[in-house]
Amino acid sequence: MAKTSYLQAIHQALDYEMGKDDSVFVLGEDVGKKGGVFKVTEGLQEKYGEMRCLDTPLAESNIVGTSIGAAMMGKRPVAEIQFAEYILPATNQILNEAAKIRYRSNNDWNCPMVIRSPFGGGIHGALYHSQSIETIFTSTPGLKVVVPSTPSDAKGLLISAIRDNDPVLFFEHVLLYNLTEVLPEGEYTCALDQADLVQEGRDVTILTYSRMRHHCLKAVEQLEADGISVELIDLISLKPFDMETIARSIRKTHRVIVVEECMKTGGIGAELIALITEQCFDDLDARPVRLSSQDIPTPYNGSLE
Repeated sequence: MAKTSYLQAIHQALDYEMGKDDSVFVLGEDVGKKGGVFKVTEGLQEKYGEMRCLDTPLAESNIVGTSIGAAMMGKRPVAEIQFAEYILPATNQILNEAAKIRYRSNNDWNCPMVIRSPFGGGIHGALYHSQSIETIFTSTPGLKVVVPSTPSDAKGLLISAIRDNDPVLFFEHVLLYNLTEVLPEGEYTCALDQADLVQEGRDVTILTYSRMRHHCLKAVEQLEADGISVELIDLISLKPFDMETIARSIRKTHRVIVVEECMKTGGIGAELIALITEQCFDDLDARPVRLSSQDIPTPYNGSLE
């Protein structure tokens, strides 16, 4: 069977949901005629028209604010932000508005919207195109944050995110866009709150997500050659964490390493290790370890990066 790239899988999910539900529409800078900076939305404007694949001004607060209003009026917007760092001008709309609409209205209103954005290093994008800023959003109640690592997860998670009645941040690592695999046949979805047990093992648990999943798989091969059995878990959901899967693994291996691309201070690993210490302390035979980026802006220089 033909393989599908990560980028194509996201495109397929958008196309499928737009064809299935007229309330679904895409908006963002250059998503229409140009098809997006990475061509994820290529052809959607021609197929569905300018009002369902909407080119917006270069103003992220406008894009997200428009999405919130549309979502409250019964639409299901999918907003594309060209790079994750560019979400920051819209943080007030995301953290203070979208995340709180259900709560502040006593469940009378909801905000079914998705914010898609590429992120991550390795592309020489320097400090404004290579950051991992997902932790900014994982501390806010009312948001869901997912980070797919494979084409099949990207498609299934995006369909689930579009259908969800709460705001979902959907982060896509730029260096995964060309990753390919055979997708499941027919319509399918992936849970927005479940981790993926990539490989079972007995000696140590590695918790990771996004591009680091694939780096960890290479490390697992080397460790197994040395007789070390690794259980590898792809978190996928950064809010909420699938603590049931995580705790089950630690009860078996008694050791845990968190591998992340985001910065160390206040990162995903920091929160995970705090939860593991609270919930699984008696099951640990060694202190938890986290491998993270340094607390510096992402360098442009390739060697430094």
